[in-house]
Amino acid sequence: MTLDVDVLSDVATLNVDGRELELPLIEGSEGERAIDIQRLRAETGLVTYDPGYGNTGSCISDITFIDGDAGVLRYRGYPIEQLAQQSTFMETSYLILNGELPTQAQLSEFKDQITYHTLLHEDIRHMYRAFPLSAHPMAVTSAVVGALSTFYQDSLDPLDDDQVEVSTYRLLAKLPTIAACAHKYSIGQPFNYPQNDLDYAENILHMMFSTPTEAYDVNPTFARAIDVLLILHAEHEQNCSTSTMRMVGSSQANIYASASAAIMALWGPLHGGANQAVIEMLHDVADNEGSGKAFLERCKDRDDTTRLMGFGHRVYKNFDPRALILKEAADGVLRELGRSTQMLEIAQEIEAQALDDDYFVSRKLYPNVDFYSGIIYEALGIPIHTFTAFFALGRMPGWIAQWREQGKDPAARIGRPRQIYTGENERQFQPIEQR
Repeated sequence: MTLDVDVLSDVATLNVDGRELELPLIEGSEGERAIDIQRLRAETGLVTYDPGYGNTGSCISDITFIDGDAGVLRYRGYPIEQLAQQSTFMETSYLILNGELPTQAQLSEFKDQITYHTLLHEDIRHMYRAFPLSAHPMAVTSAVVGALSTFYQDSLDPLDDDQVEVSTYRLLAKLPTIAACAHKYSIGQPFNYPQNDLDYAENILHMMFSTPTEAYDVNPTFARAIDVLLILHAEHEQNCSTSTMRMVGSSQANIYASASAAIMALWGPLHGGANQAVIEMLHDVADNEGSGKAFLERCKDRDDTTRLMGFGHRVYKNFDPRALILKEAADGVLRELGRSTQMLEIAQEIEAQALDDDYFVSRKLYPNVDFYSGIIYEALGIPIHTFTAFFALGRMPGWIAQWREQGKDPAARIGRPRQIYTGENERQFQPIEQR
């Protein structure tokens, strides 16, 4: 079997068992090229084998561009650095969902719709009592998001634009309330209602930390840090949770069911749970070695199972551009608090040592977004087990945009990967007394 690519005719020629098949080449707007293999199985009986889908394009999308080698991330063409510095999470969410930055009137209408839908139905609030106090916020958040489909049965049709629109507002608006209630329930405090005079990030902090017994003033530096974190997490192409959102949505499951599944995918320690793993790693270093250098020596020992968390990325083979932004944000939060933390000092030592060590540099292990996000969350007083819920808050506009894009794609089909079967060949059933 041979595969030849003819650049001039934009085809790849596959020769299999004396047969020749021409496969079209597809080129994206940034020069990425792909071989279209949709006819492969029908015409040759072959399928491709690609564990983890690292070489497989599942869709054509115009939402996010990533160049992992150059450390580039753009939402709808806008560099992440510009959005993090100049935009807000609401403005960025509008961009991701609609393709263009909003006018002032469009942004005001968008924010008004979000504000209108932040309240939870009182019966939803009663659901929390069914969970044990020790329940992980991601399990609770996923369950409550899925339950929204039972409260809004008038807007579940993924093929109805008006229903999709109102469900989009509801999900973006209610997710902070859902996550904050999960946190409050776990610590035995009363739930807080959202406040319409606060912006998105301010409302999150208010619902997380205010109590009925005293006034709570949202620190603008902390609110801006949360806003930047949400922007940086808002979209990231076809990652595990986004692919889950699309996969579930490909069956025409409603948006709440799809988002509930995406939240559970994000919970995994190899995905959204990685920032929690970073903080746990830093605490482990503080409790044991007390030194980043000593810890890195353990990581390099082949006989030691210690792993360096928050370094390296499936896509980025250079610096994760989001990590550079978060490093500055972490410094700003800690300056506002008027102190450093042992976790930050250990993290800075680990980063400096790793970037000066050929063992890690040669393996392209650079800090990723998880390395500093957990430090910010912890400095703000957000519990470790709630970190991933904040990740979900940021990623929701990206999930919804991808789900909506798929629903409009005429080439979209229900997700159904193939497999290579390696089990037993046909055999005959034997009655139990003969086995």
